[in-house]
Amino acid sequence: MFKHKKSIRLGLIAIAIQLCTAQIAAEETKRSASEIAAELANPNTVLGTMNFNFDYISYGGDLPGAGDQSAFRMTFQPSLPYPLENGLNFFLRPAIPLIFTQDVPTLNGYENHGVDLGDISFDSGVGKTFSNGFVLVGGIVGTLPTASNDALGLDQWLLGPEALVAVVKEWGAIGLLLTHQWDVAGEDDYSTNITGGQYFYVFNFDDGWQFRASPTFSYNHEAVSGQRWTFPVGAGVSKTTIIGKTPWKFGIEYWNYVERPDAFGQDWQIRFTIAPVVPLPWGN
Repeated sequence: MFKHKKSIRLGLIAIAIQLCTAQIAAEETKRSASEIAAELANPNTVLGTMNFNFDYISYGGDLPGAGDQSAFRMTFQPSLPYPLENGLNFFLRPAIPLIFTQDVPTLNGYENHGVDLGDISFDSGVGKTFSNGFVLVGGIVGTLPTASNDALGLDQWLLGPEALVAVVKEWGAIGLLLTHQWDVAGEDDYSTNITGGQYFYVFNFDDGWQFRASPTFSYNHEAVSGQRWTFPVGAGVSKTTIIGKTPWKFGIEYWNYVERPDAFGQDWQIRFTIAPVVPLPWGN
């Protein structure tokens, strides 16, 4: 009898959760694709998304054959914000890289690796959107030594601060994210001291179309001169559309690296993004 009552309670809870998420999805589809696209442009959005970034990277540099090397990878980055009081928003965003193919320089030329898991990174923080459109975010960023192949990871635990400032208006958004990471554990034969970041801009158009880009950059403080900067300029477009009851964002960007390590580094990159908007059980 006890097991029977417990099964009934669990069934009622499951039905309640399904009804709740269905109601959230239904409420979301009442908004137009353009409205959802504009909300997703806010780095402090309360909308949950499942982001799949597919990157093709072409390399270049002074090493013989550097221009013939490439990589193809996918990064899964869910974003499930949790609204707090006083207009604050808490978020945790892991980034899980799956490397399909990656050319790596060695003393004897190049080795190709894949399919492998890379080092998982994450950022967590609290953000606030002000009435004048300014957005401020502060938190921490880290990297975990999860790479399944030593050639594709650092074998170190990294940790450091992050800060973001942005302006969000009806026309779109523009902003800058800065991070810094030091090695705090793991391999001690070398030190890691990297400043990273991402600049982004979004211009909204009709029917969920946007002109946008969000290239990432880094500065390696431990590298010798000429090997420190990795900096791309980028441009792209995205389209938010509603399929069934679910909003989806599709995007493509092109990044050209105006600064890269002289010996071997990224030359250009194409990123294709698929990001469904997911209902959050705690509501928006």
